[in-house]
Parts: sequence; C-alpha cells; structure tokens
Amino acid sequence: MAHPHDTPMVFVVGIIGNIASFICFLAPVSTFYRVCKKKTTEGFQSVPYVAALFSAMLWIFYAYIKTGEILIITINAFGCFIETVYLSIYLTYCPKKARIFTLKLIFLFNLAGICLVVVLTHVLAKERTARVELLGWICVVLSTSVFAAPLSIIKVVIRTKSVEFMPFTLSLLLTISASMWLIYGILLGDIFVTLPNIVGITFGTIQMVLYAIYMKSTPVKNQKLPEHNDELNVNTQEVIPPSVVDIETGGEKKEGMHVQLPEKKQSQTEHNQLQQHN
Repeated sequence: MAHPHDTPMVFVVGIIGNIASFICFLAPVSTFYRVCKKKTTEGFQSVPYVAALFSAMLWIFYAYIKTGEILIITINAFGCFIETVYLSIYLTYCPKKARIFTLKLIFLFNLAGICLVVVLTHVLAKERTARVELLGWICVVLSTSVFAAPLSIIKVVIRTKSVEFMPFTLSLLLTISASMWLIYGILLGDIFVTLPNIVGITFGTIQMVLYAIYMKSTPVKNQKLPEHNDELNVNTQEVIPPSVVDIETGGEKKEGMHVQLPEKKQSQTEHNQLQQHN
C-alpha cells in the first residue's frame, strides 16, 4: 500500500501550500526596504518576527522527528532564513532599548526555548511516536494561539466600521494558504497540521466577511483607536507550516476618513496582519 506522501495529490497540495506560504513570508519586504531607506524602524515591534522564527524552527523539528515531511521542512527553512534577515535589519536600525529587548526575546525563544523543547521531547518521550505526538501538540498550541490573535483587529473593524487596517488581499491569501495546509494535513491524516489551520481558515473567513460588510460603510466619526497599539499589534496570523508573517499595504487613506492612526502604528498594524502560516 502506497504511503500518503507518495500520492500525487498530497505532493501537489503541499507545493501549492509552499507557494502560498512563500508569498506570505515575502509580504514584509516592502516594509523592511523602507526601514533600510529611512534607517529607522519607525516604532515597529519585533515580536511578530521573533514568534515567526520560533514557530518555523518548531515545525522543522517536528518534520525532522516525524520524517518524510520534506515539504514542511522546505517552507519553514525559508521562513527561518527570511525571518532572520528581517530581524537582522530590525536590530540594525531599531533604538537601543528595542534592540536589547529583541535580543532578550531571541535568546529566550529562539535559543533557550528551542533547546528546552528538544531536551523535553527526548526526556519525556522515549519512543519516536511519542516524541512526534508531544512536539505536535506543542506546535498546535503555539499555532492556534497565533491564529486567534486577529480577534483584536476584528474588534477594531466592528467598532470603527472601517476596513482600512484589514486588507482583503492579505486575508484572502492567508485563508488560501491555511486551506492548502488543512487539506495537506487531512490527506496525510496529520491532526497536528490540520487543527491549527481550521482555526486559521475560520478567522480568515470572518475577516473577509467583515470586509464585505464594511467596505462601503462610513467609518465612525472621531472614533479613536487605542492610544497604545496593543490591540492592533497582536494581529498576527500563522499558516502551518510557515509561521508568523507580516505585510504592509501601502494604500492611501480615503478622503473624509476620520479614523486616524499615526503612521508608525498603522505600519505596525499592517505588519502584524499576516502571521497565518503553516
């Protein structure tokens, strides 16, 4: 009997998922081009990129332990590379305080965190099957938490009746990516790949429905967004296997728009719009 990985359908779906996730990972390129050009991070936060790198590293380890998951390894290997590039640029141009904070996060998650996961999976689980299950649930918890983050931007859209900070193209792309990895997980019978992407598709669909509802609505006048962009910063969606990815829309504000957001905060919001990845 043929192994699920050997079927053409699984391979094709995995390739499409890789392509969609690849595009998602490249979404912040324009943002970091501007950072290099202006030589300032404009107040952007590094958390989404650290989280994306952490997630990609976890999924590579999961695929390595499970064996045979080359398509999960390839996209997350690229994710590790591109997120490292983003973080390197960020560390080059961010203020000293932000640089110290980011280095602490990198040490905590991408060094100590990964080492702890590796040690725990070998100490707590002696058999390979048990290790795959333990590591799989760790990945599910992390990915599901990231997928649930868009609740904050959904709240802002409903309150302001404005989709200015929730690009339709990005929501659609993330939903497609999550759908491909969901199908991939189902075809392989891999619940750990399947579960997070169910959440991802759900929130992606909700965002597109809200966009359709409010795209022609008149924004609430004088509706202030949070003074601190905490509500908006967490709008990071992940698509398994890739991880956190961000994007900037670069669109112009419509005339008569009363919902204002400082430039640096708007960019941060657009950045965090993505993190739907494997």
